[in-house]
Amino acid sequence: MNNLYDLDLPRTPANHVALSPISFVERSAEVFGARTAVIHGARRYTWAQVRERCARLVAALKALGVGRGSTVSVMLPNTPEMVEAHYGVPATGAVLNTLNTRLDAALLAWQMNHCEVQVLITDSEFAPLMDKALALLKSTHGREPVVIDVCDSEFAGPHERLGAHEYEALLAAHAPVERLQGPADEWDAIAVSYTSGTTGDPKGVVTHHRGAYLNAVGNAVTWTMPHFPVYLWTLPMFHCNGWCFPWTIASLGGTHVCLRKVDARLILEAMSEYRVDHYCAAPIVHSLLIAAPAELRQGIGHPVRGLVAGAAPPASMIEGMAQLGFDITHVYGLTEVYGPSSVAVKDPDWAAQSLAEQTRLNGRQGVRYLLQEGMTVMDPETLAEVPADGSTMGEIMFRGNVVMKGYLKNPAATAASFAGGWFHTGDLAVMEADRYVKIKDRSKDIIISGGENISSIEVEDALYRHPAVVACAVVAKPDPKWGETPMAYVELKAPDAATAEELIAHCRGLLAGYKVPRDIRFEPIPKTSTGKIQKFQLRERARSGSACD
Repeated sequence: MNNLYDLDLPRTPANHVALSPISFVERSAEVFGARTAVIHGARRYTWAQVRERCARLVAALKALGVGRGSTVSVMLPNTPEMVEAHYGVPATGAVLNTLNTRLDAALLAWQMNHCEVQVLITDSEFAPLMDKALALLKSTHGREPVVIDVCDSEFAGPHERLGAHEYEALLAAHAPVERLQGPADEWDAIAVSYTSGTTGDPKGVVTHHRGAYLNAVGNAVTWTMPHFPVYLWTLPMFHCNGWCFPWTIASLGGTHVCLRKVDARLILEAMSEYRVDHYCAAPIVHSLLIAAPAELRQGIGHPVRGLVAGAAPPASMIEGMAQLGFDITHVYGLTEVYGPSSVAVKDPDWAAQSLAEQTRLNGRQGVRYLLQEGMTVMDPETLAEVPADGSTMGEIMFRGNVVMKGYLKNPAATAASFAGGWFHTGDLAVMEADRYVKIKDRSKDIIISGGENISSIEVEDALYRHPAVVACAVVAKPDPKWGETPMAYVELKAPDAATAEELIAHCRGLLAGYKVPRDIRFEPIPKTSTGKIQKFQLRERARSGSACD
């Protein structure tokens, strides 16, 4: 029934507009048009220029038949064209599909077919790989997208062409549209991003304009970012749409410093030359900076702030970055919640604690983002919240506007992930007395030895405290007596920097006896392009005969 406040107070275009991060680009072009928006080698673009380039891209894509419900896939490193794709593609009404640059041709073809790609924008560095993927896409699925080639000025290799269109020529051939427009309905899809597919086919995570808008703002609020940040792209933009930071930087009139390759020297040189003050990365990238020669950091005399996520950061990494003087904030999330959706908010009182205690506090996954409506730890069967006692284990769950629409063409997986009105992450955690969440493990990574649960993260944290360890991963090894025992794969800072016996003795000083790894292998650890360790490969190794001899 209508009440007093429902009468003659209609929703109109004057008082209600669908939320979309595309509006941030228009505002920055209008208000900060002369400020530098993008730096990439010798190239510089202002916000006014970026807005015009995106408006030309919109016109070009529309001329190719792209519109609401179309999919535009992009195979691009962190370049200006990748930034522009995040603005221009959604402004056509289409859905952006950012492809992982480290996938093989078969999986790329599968993903492009699954999301029914209409246009592909691809960098010439990946031409040989994409040529194979496109051939498979045609022969296996009968699909032939329009291909737009990007010939980046900073790529030193051959500029092989796959399609009929070259990006810069295509922009030049089209007059810009009058305005970058968001959708009529903020629930419209803005992107589809694929999970790693460690079990079965990957799942296509569909996100919407409203969530992208809110998480972009949430990043700025959570990190207390000022106007005009200088942001370095160490995080691949293909990963959760760069955790929504393409849109965050646009909202603040900041500067995107593009980087084709993640390399400690290139990162530190860019920080020094451009006075970069913000960046995001997985723990392994932060560890690269810790291990870099001290002389590479000598030109960095200004404050630098980093976000760490993508994997639970070892205490040694947080401690190492603090010793370098970099201000690191720990966030947590998944592709299904647009990247970071919780944060270990730093309480000012923590500054009085020892460095070791600050490291422990900052190493937690923390509390929900301001614009995420719910995050807690629950029993996955009963959906009862676990007590905030720091020991009762449950599953992290989210709910709110910064949660995906669901999985593309997979209603069963969507329904299962939203059971009980919460998004089920699959991450096992405890809630401490201050209601900060601390992950103990992925449900599939818990090691059960003699009936006792062992957190692989806890064992890894102990190993990382040894000065010779640069990377490690702990998985379950089948054991005839105990069922499972911890097995560690380790990469050292230098060959022969430590023996297995030394590392086991080191762990005995930090862990209960049953948690100490029985077997340590010095082998390369498989990682994704975003720095996540691929434990499923290590679990397969551990189950193989060679791992159980």
